This record gives sequence, C-alpha cells and structure tokens, in this order.
Amino acid sequence: MKKQVVLYKKLSPPLIARLEAVAQVTLIEDPKSADGMARLRDALPEADGLLGASIKLAAPLLDLAPKLKVVSSVSVGVDNYDIEYLTGRGILLTNTPDVLTETTADTGFALIMATARRVVELASMVRAGQWTQNIGPTHFGTDVHGKTLGIIGMGRIGEALAQRGHFGFGMPVIYHSHSPKPAVETRFGAQYRSLEILLREADFVCLTLPLTAQTQGLIGAKQFALMRPETIFINIARGKVVDEQAMIQALRNRHIRAAGLDVFEREPLPADSPLLQLDNVVATPHMGSATHETREAMARCAVNNMLGALTGERPKNLVNEPAWTAQG
Repeated sequence: MKKQVVLYKKLSPPLIARLEAVAQVTLIEDPKSADGMARLRDALPEADGLLGASIKLAAPLLDLAPKLKVVSSVSVGVDNYDIEYLTGRGILLTNTPDVLTETTADTGFALIMATARRVVELASMVRAGQWTQNIGPTHFGTDVHGKTLGIIGMGRIGEALAQRGHFGFGMPVIYHSHSPKPAVETRFGAQYRSLEILLREADFVCLTLPLTAQTQGLIGAKQFALMRPETIFINIARGKVVDEQAMIQALRNRHIRAAGLDVFEREPLPADSPLLQLDNVVATPHMGSATHETREAMARCAVNNMLGALTGERPKNLVNEPAWTAQG
C-alpha cells in the first residue's frame, strides 16, 4: 500500500510525478485560508509525510497526524517547526540548506547596493517625472567598494556574502558568529569581532543568522545605539531577530543611514507599517530565494528528502538526528 503524502505547496508536474510513483499525493493549494486549513486538518490523520513551507506546524495540529514519519520543508529556516516535539515523536524534519545560498546572498548584496546608492528612491523620482536637473548632494548616496562589511552569522549565506564583498568590492570583512571560523578568515581575510565591536566598526551590518530562542530580538535599541550615522543595516535573516520598533526609531532619527530589509516581524508587511513611510528604507517581499531556478531546486531537494525518508534511507538534509536514530 502506498504511503500518503500531503503537499501544502504547489510543485512542478515532474516533481509531483516523482512523488506519485511511490506515494498517494494530496495537494492543499492554499493552506493559509480557512478552507485550506480545514482540508489540511482532514488529510492529516492518514498522512505519512508532509511537504511544504510557510505555515507553522504546531504540536496541536500535528497531533492529528498519528502516522506521520517525515516533514520535508521547502526552506532553509526551520523556525516554523517545533523540533523538540517532532524529535520526541520520532518524526524526521528535513530542509533545503544548500540550493538557496548563492541566490539569497545575491539578494543581500542587491540590498546593500540599493540602500547605499538610493536606487529605489531615485528611480521613483525619475518615474514620477521629478528629475528636472542634475542631482546634487541632497540625492547623493555612499560608496560600497572599500567599506567595511560586517556579517552577523557566518554560515553558508554569510560566507557567500563575504565572498561577494571581499572579491567583488574590496571590502574588509568582519564577522560575529557563535564561534570563530578559521577557514573564512583565511579565504576572505575576515576578522572575528564581538557583537558590540562589530556594530561600532561596520559600515554595513548584515544579518544572516537563523531565528532561534537565543537570536530572537538580538538587535534592539541598545545595539542600534552602537551603530554610527553612516551605518547601513541589512536583514536577510528573519524579521524577529530585530526589534522592529527600535529599528524604526533609529531610521527616523537618522541614527543610522538606511536599512535594506527582506524580512519583517509580520509578513506580509502591513500596509500601515511605518517602514513604508521612510525614504531611507528599501523593503522587499521576502524574496531572498525567489528565482525560478532556485525555487525549483529547493522543491526538488525537498522531494528527494521526502523520497529518501519514505523508502527508509537517511535523508541528506536531516535537521533532527535523534529522530532518525529513534526510527532506525
């Protein structure tokens, strides 16, 4: 008898066909709607596997799935999952960490360039027909090349961002991480800093770390006070790593120069968010991995993870090793 897999994210026809070769597949097209969530709840009692992204799978919901063996997330972040709960039940959790690294780093550097050179603001001025003479100092931006790039969280994406800054723009790289990274220091001439010193020294402060209990609210009023008026703040990590109100105050008061943000405390960003009223903010719709090539690669990776788990193999991208040990 085929295993039962519930998709709560659309996949391309070839990927669905691969799943259907070994499993009965149920697609929930809009799990965030009331009807979609009701359908998901109805499908859970028979589910052996769940595959999708962008909704929180809390314990009360997964308690409805007594047969569940694997959750395959189409994401690198796993903050939508209660890992302790999943591990306690012996449910495997997998993610897609490698395939979005370069694309997300591209997004981070796009935000660096857009904020430093005021691309969105000035392009909007041209589109509105307000470019009537050569621009002067009031519209000038700031250089990127040669400036100090500060990266908080030196994982895969942090390294890819460091590579772009060091080799492409001649930027000195400083970083803060849970531990020093000798290989990164050798490759990029990077230097480890405490969080406080990095915030004081960096021209660009870039967040690339995961959201955990330890990192939630890591950057607040105290941390923004350590930055300089020339500092540009970039967040391609998770919105809740930052105290958003403290950031808004720092931007309003010009305590920092600008912010480039792809993630927010609430997503989608509410239309009445004060961030949308600030001309020194570039806000994008959590598009870090949003290219056709990368999203298909992420989905393919998630399908591979699911198929491995369903056939008794150890998935390549297993988040909770104890759950595999329990199954084995």
